[in-house]
Amino acid sequence: MLIDIIAGARPNFIKIAPIIEAIEMRRNEGIDIRYRLVHTGQHYDRKMSGDFFDQLNIPAPHHNLEAGSGTQAEQTAKIMIGYERLLVEKPCDLCIVVGDVTSTMACSITAKKMNNIKVAHVEGGIRSGDWTMPEEINRIVTDAITDYFFTTSEVANINLRNAGVNDDKIFFVGNTMIDTLYRNMPRFQRPAIWDKYELKEKDYIIMTLHRPANVDNKEKLYELIKEIVRSSCGLPLIFPVHPRTAKMLETTGIDAGNLHVIEPLGYLEFNYLVKNAKAVITDSGGITEEATVMGVPCMTLRDSTERPETCTVGTNELLGTDPKNIAPAFEKLFSGQWKKSGIPELWDGKTAPRIVKHLIDLFGLD
Repeated sequence: MLIDIIAGARPNFIKIAPIIEAIEMRRNEGIDIRYRLVHTGQHYDRKMSGDFFDQLNIPAPHHNLEAGSGTQAEQTAKIMIGYERLLVEKPCDLCIVVGDVTSTMACSITAKKMNNIKVAHVEGGIRSGDWTMPEEINRIVTDAITDYFFTTSEVANINLRNAGVNDDKIFFVGNTMIDTLYRNMPRFQRPAIWDKYELKEKDYIIMTLHRPANVDNKEKLYELIKEIVRSSCGLPLIFPVHPRTAKMLETTGIDAGNLHVIEPLGYLEFNYLVKNAKAVITDSGGITEEATVMGVPCMTLRDSTERPETCTVGTNELLGTDPKNIAPAFEKLFSGQWKKSGIPELWDGKTAPRIVKHLIDLFGLD
């Protein structure tokens, strides 16, 4: 059995690493299961792509579609054309897509149109309810044509059932991003900026912003960062800047002594900072999951989240996008009143083996 594993962007690489490892383990046990790693090239910058392969010990891709940048339509088209050519040359038996990036949607559509190749969606069923997010469209389109759903929570299961998906297609397995986190936690690396800015454990804040609603408007970005600076009580604010945010940030002219804008970090360095931070302020879904497992208070600058378990069980609080909501959250943090938290069900570091076991059963490989 040949499985295509699709990865195109930074979050994908984190999620596929344990799946590849689990497949290789079962293959070494004599199971007839092989994989073909397809890098779409959606993220092609070294910091957004290559470093993750190196740090997470992901094998070199069998194929790189080299889609590169462009508009939503241009990038989607390039990925679909490249993947179609690969499937014409040699079809697979199953296409595994992860998460909710453009590559996820593009390759799932292409696979289904090529002789109805089966599609498995890892992290299927998550919904934010916000149709202004490109990721939400990607999730809905992908799930509409998916054959097997590997889910991270009971909320995702409910979303799928409400959309008419039968239970025999839904497999609640946990979160592969957390598999990667647990596996690499002992390997976290202190970045050079730790000494440069004289950081101390639990005495700085890590922040990330990249959602269009927060960063595409200069005035909105300025007001958010100004309020974060004002509410941070002078603690160092470490801000690894996403490439799209960097361009807009330059136009705001904002400057503060405790705001340290740095280039994107590798996985091991970034999560070292998260683990030792007093808090995280972000608009990323994946970071809320990692912060939850590491027990770090997390503030999310979004009006909705596709990962509600990080709020109901974990350390995350949804602040919305109004800058006025930032100060009260920081007051709660500094007064020691942040909520108690736990770890969501099945976020135990054993998700990938569960996924591969289900695939072996579904395709009768035992």
